[in-house]
Amino acid sequence: MILKKLLAALMATAMVVGMTACSSSDSSTTTTESTTTTTTTEAATTEAHDYAADEDKTGETVFKLSFNQTLENPEAMAMLDMSDDLYVATEGRYSIEVYPSEQLGAQQQSMELVQSGAIEMAIVANSIIETVNSEFAIIGTPYVYDNIEHQEVVFNSGVLDDLFASTAANGFQVLSAYSLGARNLYGTSPMTTTEELSGQKIRVMQSDTMVQMLNEMGGVGVAMGQGDVYSAIQNGTLDGGENNIITYVDLLQYEVAPCYSESNHLLIPDELIINSTVLASMSEADQAALMQCAKDSMPVMFDYAEDLRAEYYAMADELGFTIYEVDITPFQENLADFIAEVAGRSEQSQAIYDAIRELA
Repeated sequence: MILKKLLAALMATAMVVGMTACSSSDSSTTTTESTTTTTTTEAATTEAHDYAADEDKTGETVFKLSFNQTLENPEAMAMLDMSDDLYVATEGRYSIEVYPSEQLGAQQQSMELVQSGAIEMAIVANSIIETVNSEFAIIGTPYVYDNIEHQEVVFNSGVLDDLFASTAANGFQVLSAYSLGARNLYGTSPMTTTEELSGQKIRVMQSDTMVQMLNEMGGVGVAMGQGDVYSAIQNGTLDGGENNIITYVDLLQYEVAPCYSESNHLLIPDELIINSTVLASMSEADQAALMQCAKDSMPVMFDYAEDLRAEYYAMADELGFTIYEVDITPFQENLADFIAEVAGRSEQSQAIYDAIRELA
């Protein structure tokens, strides 16, 4: 089964790459966060190559899921498994089609399509959800998690259930959360200390919170869509960026920014969302099955990501980038007031922060 999924994923991705190669020569066209796109839902539905995990397990109702990276990404692979599980759990009533590589739009657009009901599901970054519900800022705050293991415990603990359900008023509900790993600083030179980071123009996600985070760390935060980062570093507009090792390697950022400094400053979640009306239209039994499948998908995704991170770290010499260890204490000290400010924005944020720290 795993081999079948991998082969199908590779074939689908190859077709997507062939399509995108005709439209752009920029080596960083696949994105991790929201970027501008002109793809329409109608065009994507008729032209894009979707993939529903196991073709023998296509449900009577098929949810379209928008994803901004390739099918080899750990989050996409977890969705393929989840589709099969959902088909079985609902006795063939439901399954999921994954539309990768922004075929249905970038993350901001995908969230809006889910809100409107144009598509049923999407995986979007926490910073995107934060734009409609500011309470989500606390689970994307720097150094709120001690490490990836701590984050996985939090995601599986149930302490975020009320937060995830709170977006129903915005037209969608969060089903589960994932993480590709710690985000680290990378650039044309090492940034292992606050002094080395000082004055460095570092790309961050398009969020005021992320700009403030980087500034507090000691650098200069520059909000920018991921699709522009490679060329911006190449031409000197940026000195570097910050991201997890998987995205850093997948987007070939190491070619222009070969110094990867393990600041481990952020473990920002990606969330699986579903349209509220679609969820409410399911029977109680099928809703429960979907919720359980989403919960079960989290450890699967974390395992996929752990394996891929290890593979990419082992490829550093081969790919030509250098990994630098970092004493994170000075960065944590610089961010202490910022972390306290985000946690103190509301009673709910403070309660979530306290619950996360209690699980450390």
